[in-house]
Amino acid sequence: MSVKRALLTTGLAIISIIGIIAIFTTWYTVDESEQAVVITFGQATETITDAGLNFKLPWPVQKVEILSKETYSLQFGYKTTKDGEIVTKDSETKMITGDENIVLTDLVVQYKISDPVKYLFQSEDPKQLLHHATSSAIRSIIGSSTIDEALTDGRADIEQKTRDLLVSVMEDYDIGVTILAVKLQDVELPNAEVRAAFTAVTDARETKNTKINEAKKYENQKISEAQGEKDAIISRAEGEKIARIQQAEGDVALFNKLYNAYVGNREITRQRLVLETLEEVLPGAQIYIMNDNGETLKYLPLQPQTVQQNTEKERKEGGGSQ
Repeated sequence: MSVKRALLTTGLAIISIIGIIAIFTTWYTVDESEQAVVITFGQATETITDAGLNFKLPWPVQKVEILSKETYSLQFGYKTTKDGEIVTKDSETKMITGDENIVLTDLVVQYKISDPVKYLFQSEDPKQLLHHATSSAIRSIIGSSTIDEALTDGRADIEQKTRDLLVSVMEDYDIGVTILAVKLQDVELPNAEVRAAFTAVTDARETKNTKINEAKKYENQKISEAQGEKDAIISRAEGEKIARIQQAEGDVALFNKLYNAYVGNREITRQRLVLETLEEVLPGAQIYIMNDNGETLKYLPLQPQTVQQNTEKERKEGGGSQ
């Protein structure tokens, strides 16, 4: 009786455990930032990308692997501890450039899991595989670059080439990973003296670029001033041109009027032109008009009345003084 009771108790306990496991392993929740793969007897049978509560067969028939949709960051050449301390890995960071110099290079690779099934089943350790691919890509690009490019203005080009090469390698591996970006964190020389020398070279290059920019600014300023002066001269010339054309047109109109008057009465017009010319050429002279026979002298003062009065006054004063 005691043996049967013990067996019954054991059976009930096993059934209870199985029931509890079934209750707690038949449902799972997927957040907005997550995706899940349902695995049945070791094979992926379903991919869940929508958020919400889902149900499955109890363990060990089915299990669920939940992966993040967010961006992952792979640190190469260093690692950040839980306390926020950065620990460098010199064995990873030392690389040889194309001109046979040693540099210390570390970077960050940003990636996403684009195919969770491939990520889980195509590789035993996809993170380690990505790490090795990153090492191969950056060493290849650094090995084809000069030390000057690695330390100064070639960093962006190195990042782009490393990303392109890493994307190509990961496509060949086909482990469900998409490379988003490669960012160099630090590229420096292992020797402090050499590092200081390259810093001086960099400063000199920046100074050179600054001087070039200042010279271009001064050149543009002078060109702008010369252009403005040229435009002003052209504007004045255009104004003078218009003025002279208008003056010439006025002279032509006046000449035409005189010509028409001359054609209508040639003798009077001729005498008038002679008198006006004499007044213009000899503004201070007294002009007398005599008849042709010379017997009787008659004169006509052609100066304004004020000039005639002044002349008579001077004559009287001169007579009085004698």
